Amino acid sequence: MDGMEIRDDRAAGRLEAVVDGEVVGRVEYFVLDDPAPALVPVHTVVEPAHEGKGIAGALTRELYALAAREGTVVAPLCPYVVRWAARHPDEAPAADPELPRAAKQWLAEHPERF
Repeated sequence: MDGMEIRDDRAAGRLEAVVDGEVVGRVEYFVLDDPAPALVPVHTVVEPAHEGKGIAGALTRELYALAAREGTVVAPLCPYVVRWAARHPDEAPAADPELPRAAKQWLAEHPERF
């Protein structure tokens, strides 16, 4: 989408798509440290007025690119990201199956986070 900026708000755990100063979509995630570092997307949200414009895909692509730049992996729990990764295996390397299990355990221990 033309004119879209994607920014990482690591402290809030959000990768945000911004158009004309307005956040129009986001991927909510957390950083898993154990058993190995991973970015764990939990939710992908696009504002209704901006659906169908490729925003969710752009956010997901950037999440994988961010992980690659940081030398880590993405362990998706978000259903959208799981489907996107299956359609784009060249851009979305699979994480060790233990990482999503560990991420689910982390979520169970931190229900207030999402």
